[in-house]
Amino acid sequence: MKKIIVCLTFLGAMNSMNAQFNLGKAAGVVSKGAKALTFTNEDAIKLSKESVDWMDKNNQVAGPKDPYTVRLNKLFGKHKTQDGLNLNYKVYKVKDINAFACADGSVRVFSSLMDIMTDNELLAVIGHEIGHVKNEDTKDAMKSAYLKAAALDAASSASGAVATLNDSQIGKMANEFLDAAHSKKQESEADTYSYDFMKANKYDVVGAYTAFKKLALLSQGNTQSGFEKMFNSHPDSEKRAQAIKKRAEKDGLWKDPGTVALPTTKLTK
Repeated sequence: MKKIIVCLTFLGAMNSMNAQFNLGKAAGVVSKGAKALTFTNEDAIKLSKESVDWMDKNNQVAGPKDPYTVRLNKLFGKHKTQDGLNLNYKVYKVKDINAFACADGSVRVFSSLMDIMTDNELLAVIGHEIGHVKNEDTKDAMKSAYLKAAALDAASSASGAVATLNDSQIGKMANEFLDAAHSKKQESEADTYSYDFMKANKYDVVGAYTAFKKLALLSQGNTQSGFEKMFNSHPDSEKRAQAIKKRAEKDGLWKDPGTVALPTTKLTK
């Protein structure tokens, strides 16, 4: 699930004026510069934290007593140390439908996603994004985001060290980071991780199926007012839903959910 990359993702950059996420493009990068830079998992973790810290400052974060936070605590509190990862999580109160997890263990869920997803669907989405972190899909995405934000060329990156970025560059890096896309192989592996996460914790794996069905509806443009398309980099949601169904049937865990539709009222109040 997208756009949950060094982060899940699911969609674009933040605008500190209206606290919404908007897609944008940073400066280009000379390919020789990318090849010259030595980039480690530790670098990815460090830059991920800088990006998330910037995003937390530039978006409306739900407070500890906010219904969105209370719901996410109830769902996800027990998974703070999931699969050897140290995770922290918050809710962004924004209109875009998205979520992401980063190399440093940060998980951010958008309130509009919570409005249309059931508890099991949210767990499946978060599990998918954790899969991207566990599988280290984030390293190349963060390296690319860093190079674009810093506008590095062959000469400036020849030292092989990651430079310190200013606030503006960190904002660009966060944008590029969230706009990154995973390969089909990485998405498939994250889907598998999500299913296994649901199954191991005795959650209803059909939640992964219905989550993808809802994303398929969104991608078709059948959205309610105020909802925006999710997972631009997560194509073929219908096919992925059917793959979940096939595996659930094989495992004897399939329960027909009936017709899947987007809710007409918020699921978080």
